[in-house]
Amino acid sequence: MRYSKLLAPTLKETPADAVVVSHRLMLRAGYVRKLSAGIYTYLPLAQRTFTKVANIIREELNRAGAQELTMPAVQPAELWQESGRWEQYGAELLRFKDRKGNDFVIGPTHEEVITALVRDEVKSYKQLPLNLYQIQTKFRDEVRPRFGIMRGREFVMKDAYSFHVDDADAHKEYDNMFRAYTRIFSRCGLRFRAVEADTGSIGGNRSHEFQVLADSGEDAIVFTVDAAGKPTYAANVELAPVAAAEHNEKPELPCSVVDTPKKKTIEEVAAFLGVPPARVLKGVLFDVDGKPVLAMCLGDRDINEVKLKKVLGAKDVRLLLDEEAKAAGLKPGFVGPLNLPAAQASHPSVMLAVDHGVKGLAGLVCGANAWDKHHVQVAWGRDLIVADDCLADLTTAKAGDRCGKNSDVYQAARGIEVGHVFFLGTKYSTAMKATFQGEDKAEHPYVMGCYGIGVTRTAAAAIEQNHDDDGIRWPAPIAPFHVSLVALGVDKETMDLAEKLEGALEGLGIEVLFDDRDERPGVKFKDNDLIGNPVRLAVGGKSLKEGVVEVKLRSETKEQLRKVPINEAVHVVAALVNGLLADARKAADDAAV
Repeated sequence: MRYSKLLAPTLKETPADAVVVSHRLMLRAGYVRKLSAGIYTYLPLAQRTFTKVANIIREELNRAGAQELTMPAVQPAELWQESGRWEQYGAELLRFKDRKGNDFVIGPTHEEVITALVRDEVKSYKQLPLNLYQIQTKFRDEVRPRFGIMRGREFVMKDAYSFHVDDADAHKEYDNMFRAYTRIFSRCGLRFRAVEADTGSIGGNRSHEFQVLADSGEDAIVFTVDAAGKPTYAANVELAPVAAAEHNEKPELPCSVVDTPKKKTIEEVAAFLGVPPARVLKGVLFDVDGKPVLAMCLGDRDINEVKLKKVLGAKDVRLLLDEEAKAAGLKPGFVGPLNLPAAQASHPSVMLAVDHGVKGLAGLVCGANAWDKHHVQVAWGRDLIVADDCLADLTTAKAGDRCGKNSDVYQAARGIEVGHVFFLGTKYSTAMKATFQGEDKAEHPYVMGCYGIGVTRTAAAAIEQNHDDDGIRWPAPIAPFHVSLVALGVDKETMDLAEKLEGALEGLGIEVLFDDRDERPGVKFKDNDLIGNPVRLAVGGKSLKEGVVEVKLRSETKEQLRKVPINEAVHVVAALVNGLLADARKAADDAAV
């Protein structure tokens, strides 16, 4: 490809609304252009990378036994009403009417469509298991689209759905897809972790996120490793279990009530009483399925709503408004676990839920359920007596905590979610009456799995993980081109040699972006570093007189530049490219073991 013919309009200045690295660099390097909030045109460089990501996905899913199809982006409302998500999904679901007044949506996902298809076309257990996938543009009407294509409204996604006769077979395919995802992201040249995650609104009861590790990641994850540094457990902080510390403190002073005028926050109370924040019990009021719940933890921790919801087996959890708390006889800012108000005629009594990290402690401070007052010297077992079913792991995990699964100490990282695998069970098949005839001649609902990968998001995450001050540093398997061939002049000798090298490399299957522009070498180097192809081959100038060309990996410094004899250039460049690609494939093979 000749750079002079490439539509890649680079920018010297970064648009003011570009916050994260991937957004800035994709705009500056001419990969994308914004059309509307969260909606982008993908220019040729971006399209080449997206195609490579999609092709890796195809190869691995086909290898894993899945079949590709394409489903309509426009979906009738009736299907969403059948599943119960027409109202549940919320404002992100873009609804519209056709000319006849019928309701439709632009698909953010395709559980309903695929379930309806299989319901109509697959009738017997003999046709199962079945795994179907597509790579398609989706639309979710995000309230705050941001970070460029990282969290846009329109994006390209691979979504796959599997159908099974029972849970055991569905879990087998879940593991199969887990291995396929491990190979996919390894082949893309990414550093990532698969972490346990909440299933969220999509449903199901088993879920893993694939998180690309990057300091700019929106998601917080924790993980443990063995002595060799190999990961042993990883999870999103919302789900990661925290082991309870062993405490057996003896109270030294009696519990009493003290005045704490206008001191409501943990920091205010701790400073006023001269105690560490970790000794002040944090009380957070929630509405849980219409009933008030007081969740308690140590003041240096945070109540995790996901864990609270699971522990209580609730459908809906939200923070209780101050007005609602007062109506229930509570004093916001001074609420505590001792002497909670009794049930009133119009309000149920307040349920107590306490994090297990509080167990065994003494010398604690908590709200006294009276304005401007707190209890001090509160001791577990003497003053704070909690039933076993009210004690649980309720806080968000952080670095330094002990893992509730293996007791190892958590390390923390930031991640960008690029893939997610779910065990759905019969959530959709039951709701939509999608059944098959089993070997017993009876009708059974399909047991389902769901598996998504953000194609465009994966590319953006790769940039977040691979860049420097000069631009993008693409992993070779998903770079738009393998080689940037830079002509350091437009004289005949330089151009003839460059064209000869271009042809020889392309003949070996090496993709070349030939910078044939009549520009200064510095401009060309700057633009090609910004674009980020993994290998740079510079031809011309003083080196040509010496009978050599200059070869450098994008990841290397200027001091690592190689001066290669012209007759060895093709061999050296091809070896570098093939080595980078082979390393990614080996990483995929090793990771899948």
